[in-house]
Amino acid sequence: MLNTSLLKIFTQPIAGVTLLIAVTIGFPVANPAQAQTPSSSVGTLSTTYTLGGGDRIRVNVFEVPEYTGEYAIPPGGAINLPLIGSVPIQGLTTEQAADEIAKRYSRYLRRPLISVNLLSPRPINVFVAGEVTTPGAYTLSLSGGAGDNPGVQYPTVLSAITTAKGATLSADITRVVVRRKLRNGQQQEVTLNLKEFIKTGNIPQDITLRDGDSIFVPTATSFNLAEARNLAATTFAADTTTPRTVGIIGEVHRPGSYLVTQGSTTVAGETNVTGLPTVTRAIQLAGGITSQADIRNVVLRRPTRTGAEQSININLWQLLQSGDVNQDILVQDGDTIVIPTVTEVNRAEATQLATTTLSPPEIRVGVVGEVKAPGQVQLPPNTPLNQAILAAGSFNDARARKKTVQLVRLNPDGSVTKRGIKVDLSAGINENTNPILRDNDIVIVGRSGIAQATDGLNTVAGPLGTFLGILRFFGIGF
Repeated sequence: MLNTSLLKIFTQPIAGVTLLIAVTIGFPVANPAQAQTPSSSVGTLSTTYTLGGGDRIRVNVFEVPEYTGEYAIPPGGAINLPLIGSVPIQGLTTEQAADEIAKRYSRYLRRPLISVNLLSPRPINVFVAGEVTTPGAYTLSLSGGAGDNPGVQYPTVLSAITTAKGATLSADITRVVVRRKLRNGQQQEVTLNLKEFIKTGNIPQDITLRDGDSIFVPTATSFNLAEARNLAATTFAADTTTPRTVGIIGEVHRPGSYLVTQGSTTVAGETNVTGLPTVTRAIQLAGGITSQADIRNVVLRRPTRTGAEQSININLWQLLQSGDVNQDILVQDGDTIVIPTVTEVNRAEATQLATTTLSPPEIRVGVVGEVKAPGQVQLPPNTPLNQAILAAGSFNDARARKKTVQLVRLNPDGSVTKRGIKVDLSAGINENTNPILRDNDIVIVGRSGIAQATDGLNTVAGPLGTFLGILRFFGIGF
């Protein structure tokens, strides 16, 4: 008589699959040095397959072929067999199910030989939580075959995270936790270092999943700019082509909320992607930085899945000086970018910033009153007041009041300020006599005392009169 246990092993192809998976994953970790790192905490997570509703099996009753048949396990987990009726096999391995069936047939058959083969595994239901784009429950299909075709492939941790639309940029992929419930009610837990998997391709880091597993991706306690960029480039990260809503406040020309996407250009009818949805792209959408922007201390506030907030410091000056692209981090939905105000404007830096993509291509400034070519002038960003007057043809000979001009500015909060500037055409950039202008500023050059005396009471210079009338209509007096 054949050994029953040995017979069961040879008649159950899924056992070969389980053995292959166990060898591939490498339990336990053999290298003691690696056992001290997060990447080695694979532990002894069970890879045993247990039967459940949705599985299709074949029950072989040797020497009694009329009792042999194929069965789809119903949701309750019990199958109805000839002669012995209902047999619950929910949560049992194929070996355990064979023993249970043999035990029941032993009342009617002498020394029954039973084997149970898994023909078609059920889809796997898992739960993915934490720092993924769309946390929740997912049904993952198996690939390959089973039973007579033992090439079945179970879903992996990476495929589950990808199905949840990828890990967010706040994720700590060095401490991904997989939890697995056992039949006895206990729970096994293992921590995976997916960063090590990215670096080395070490297969043990991507454990195959079983029905009922849960995956938790924690929030990073600190933020590494380079690692965040590397994570964004992986296949299990959030899709960079997905638009995301980002708020930007502070020293930009148009603070507000923007839908940030990949950049693109169209040439000869063909669209090409030219950039990722990064901080600098968001700044460009907001009209560029103002002359008062402190680009060394930009702060990105990022909400996390735990309800907390990450605060990420960004030095865009370092990006401009050394080409450190890690400073230009990818944004994600819900981010807020804060551009602070610089305490003191550096003339050389302001001139350099005006030529970068952080600044708008140009600003528009109105120069009206007693200049030779009054009207709106288009200037490079960070242009000082003196240059705006010269761009408008300079002062209008003896009619202009050259010592003092008025600077009218529309502030981001909607208010309007007006102040007098003592002009010094020989001065460099400074806030008192030659301030840097902003988009939509208005410079008003008034009339000299002689011009006022010679002009009639009802006569006002055309351009200046029209402009002053508009300002008075809006309640701005001079």
